[in-house]
Amino acid sequence: MWYSLLIVLVVVLGATSQLLVLDSKKLALLKSKSAIGSKSDSERLLLTPLLEEGKVATSRKLARVRGGPFPADILSYSGYFTVDKQYNSNMFFWFFPAENVTYPDAPVVVWLQGGPGGSSMYGLFTELGPFRISPVNETLEIIPYAWTKNYSVLFIDNPVGTGFSFTDHEEGFARNETQVGDNLYSLLVQFYTMFPELQDRDLYINGESYAGKYIPAIGYTIHKRNPTADIKINLKGLIIGNGLSDPITSAFHYSDFVFQLGLIDRRTRDEMREVEERGRENIREGNYMEARGNWGYAIAMFVSNAHYGHLYNYLYSVEQHVGGDYVTFLRRPDVRKALHVGKAYFQEINGHVYEKLLEDMMQSVKPWVEELLDSDYRIVYYSGQMDIIVGYPMSTLYYESLEFKDAQEYRNAPRKPWYVGDELAGYSRTGGNFTEIMVRNAGHMVPSDQPEWALNLINKITNGEEF
Repeated sequence: MWYSLLIVLVVVLGATSQLLVLDSKKLALLKSKSAIGSKSDSERLLLTPLLEEGKVATSRKLARVRGGPFPADILSYSGYFTVDKQYNSNMFFWFFPAENVTYPDAPVVVWLQGGPGGSSMYGLFTELGPFRISPVNETLEIIPYAWTKNYSVLFIDNPVGTGFSFTDHEEGFARNETQVGDNLYSLLVQFYTMFPELQDRDLYINGESYAGKYIPAIGYTIHKRNPTADIKINLKGLIIGNGLSDPITSAFHYSDFVFQLGLIDRRTRDEMREVEERGRENIREGNYMEARGNWGYAIAMFVSNAHYGHLYNYLYSVEQHVGGDYVTFLRRPDVRKALHVGKAYFQEINGHVYEKLLEDMMQSVKPWVEELLDSDYRIVYYSGQMDIIVGYPMSTLYYESLEFKDAQEYRNAPRKPWYVGDELAGYSRTGGNFTEIMVRNAGHMVPSDQPEWALNLINKITNGEEF
């Protein structure tokens, strides 16, 4: 079995949090720092008991991020919400109310990193948060195109066990996207209980890469539960960057793509094609572990023959670092104290989370996306032009396969140029509530590679503007 030889980790952070090909030794290393917590850590701020007692003001006061290296003029809150009491499963969040918009008028944006097992702290510190780590002296630098200026942004370490999130039991880890959706829904209900003034604000759920599974999962869960829920969640749209949602279309067509880029020869292309067809057949038969193995094998063939150690931007054969070392920063005692995480050991990628979702990797969330489109939620997928691991040409195969009420309108729609000022930022195509966008000169992490354009993209979506 190929999956006994190769382990593929689809994460969405930077280098260490994207789609990675890992051997068993690397997986063991990722699992060496457990995400299974300790009930004795009283320094962790568990907010659920306070909310259940109606102590909303107290919960907000305690969750304020103060001191340490964080600037006093940037308001934020962090802590834990318990999402499964049976296993003491708790998810870490870090919330930034909008800086430049009168509170609470700004839309709420949720950010989810990929993985499985990649922390959303990557997105916060390298893509769209208010600050990043200086590579010179490890102090905080203000980011000019931070989304937190005009949006109230909620970063979540998802699924349970990722980043600072933890559980007290092996059964607390998610095994599928239904469980991921359930846990995220529980967190959001508690978030709106803690911040009731935000319940009527528009909500947009955003993320990258393997969050192409998470985002439809929580969107679908909200859609199904809202009609009978005490707390209604005002979900307006899903925004997914370089997302893996439907592996049979998006994960088994590397061969022609990288051949056209000139990175492999015809012989390697033909050999990869055979492996990819086996992977597609595995999915059609429901053999998801076999499919995952063939997916990893196809990627390994490319890496070996092209001598590429970087799959997130085809201009670079090795990883390009953005900013300073946020992982070391988050492990500092003064930072952990300010964030109310107690003795939690921060992991940018968690091997337990990954391992528990092995069966999930090659399964599709396309039916949920189609139902959400038919229910009039706006869904936007955007792709960096130079990404390999979830490349734009492969993503278009997924878009074309979607069946929803405006699918034909989308397929017949003209492709339009998208400008930011005088610069050509990319191209878009829209049918009904569905839009796909290709962002020029960007790889897997669009907000990192093109921060101004990414912010313009979000602004247009939330303002209901055409591209």
